[in-house]
Amino acid sequence: MGTIPIHPESAAAVADVSHYLRPGTLRLPALPPLSLYIHFPWCVRKCPYCDFNSHEQAGGVGAIPEVAYLDALRADLESSLPLIWGRRVHSVFIGGGTPSLLSAPGLDRLLSDVRALLPLEADCEITLEANPGTFEAERFAAYRASGVNRLSIGIQSFDQQQLRQLGRVHDRAQALAAVQIAQRHFDTFNLDLMYALPGQSLAQAQADVDLALSLSPPHVSLYQLTIEPNTVFAKSPPVLPDEDSAALIHEWIEQRMADAGYRHYEVSAYARPGHACRHNLNYWHFGDYLGIGAGAHGKLSFPHRVVRQTRFRQPRSYLERAAQQQFVAESTEVTRADLPFEFMLNALRLNDGFPVALFGERTGLPISTLEAALAQGEARGLVQRSLDRITPTALGRRFLSDLQTLFLR
Repeated sequence: MGTIPIHPESAAAVADVSHYLRPGTLRLPALPPLSLYIHFPWCVRKCPYCDFNSHEQAGGVGAIPEVAYLDALRADLESSLPLIWGRRVHSVFIGGGTPSLLSAPGLDRLLSDVRALLPLEADCEITLEANPGTFEAERFAAYRASGVNRLSIGIQSFDQQQLRQLGRVHDRAQALAAVQIAQRHFDTFNLDLMYALPGQSLAQAQADVDLALSLSPPHVSLYQLTIEPNTVFAKSPPVLPDEDSAALIHEWIEQRMADAGYRHYEVSAYARPGHACRHNLNYWHFGDYLGIGAGAHGKLSFPHRVVRQTRFRQPRSYLERAAQQQFVAESTEVTRADLPFEFMLNALRLNDGFPVALFGERTGLPISTLEAALAQGEARGLVQRSLDRITPTALGRRFLSDLQTLFLR
């Protein structure tokens, strides 16, 4: 038999996969579905609430080193191939940052590189995050022609005053125009909205949601604004609605979305039939995902272990390291003791919970590992279980962090 040629830059990855394939304490019956996450780290302007790995480029958007970054992404993906040989990719998510700052030829090249290196499922979901201030009809038509089949549009609010407070670079008119362009070119798209915004009343939150629903989006993500560490808002916190007011808005949203025909399938996600986000569902089902690009995180399973990887975070550092064929800043094996919490941290976000069998399939551990925590959750009315399913209750969904914490070792 012939041998497969190994590029010199892939030698480290081959060594890694040999290390990961050695015997261990876990016995995974099969590898989970695999997704690809691609991070684009630049934005027009950093929003004061944002704790994502996003950066303003010195010199402005025109100075973003697009070609060099695309070169680095391809090399990053190539170096990772030995870790995922033979596995097909069922979803791709291009996030950021603001990946809709990519030129149409740049996005086309990126997806061409992905297809050249990875076997994608025929119905692969390919999502691009986009901000309304970057929408141009011709460019988004080109994105669709390149293979993007789902958009996630960062509206956040339709209220002019709130958009200013949130530091957004778009206005209400641009938000509405962005949705019109999405409707023209994409069968499925998501609108990101936030609630419990600075000084926001129930009536104002209702107006935002009602306007969003009038646009008939197939999918809506609704997030409560929280103050995250290391953000501008953390240093100078705005006055947000109190807990009772935020809960009242949340309860109204749940009922309004249900009345409008949307299924509340995950903590922050509402979808019409057939439009749930497959990429995010893979996260919540503790599936695998390869993450490439500055600061990207990944989770990969092997027959006897589960590994998490993180890429170098700063764009400049990532590009410098890429020139040396170095991409992974940290690679850690998830311990047997930590796997139950890691699984439940994700799976309990699903309103319908998860099949009992899925826990063993994704962790290699017996369901009895969860017994003590499940019993405590049941006693507190946070979770319920049947012979084949474990589901958070309405109370458990409301106090999700408390429920998830029960599974910490």
